[in-house]
Amino acid sequence: VQLQASGGGLAQAGGSLRLSCATSGRFFSGYGMGWFRQAPGQEREFVAGISRSAGSTYYTDSVKGRFTISRDNSKSTVYLQMNSLSPEDTAVYYCAAANTRGALIPGTPVEYWGQGTQVTVSS
Repeated sequence: VQLQASGGGLAQAGGSLRLSCATSGRFFSGYGMGWFRQAPGQEREFVAGISRSAGSTYYTDSVKGRFTISRDNSKSTVYLQMNSLSPEDTAVYYCAAANTRGALIPGTPVEYWGQGTQVTVSS
């Protein structure tokens, strides 16, 4: 199983980026998916999660109303649309997969991790 994150880069404050996480294997449609991030010197933190059917989503408070997680089971890909970016969003973003029917939420055991993609937001 491989999770390949992409779409990171440099953005200005107020700008947007769209992250993608393409996966291999037939596990995707049966797994909850999510995004985490880790800023320098900080612990990895949960950002957003989505259920395997995309029927439910969950966001950490700091990104609610700005970020949107979605998935395309036909492409085995999960996305994170990030709008109104701020310098506080600067981090390495990781996609994750969990064997759960519901949305991947904080505390859900993650079974697979992607390699991370750097997001840098300048002020």
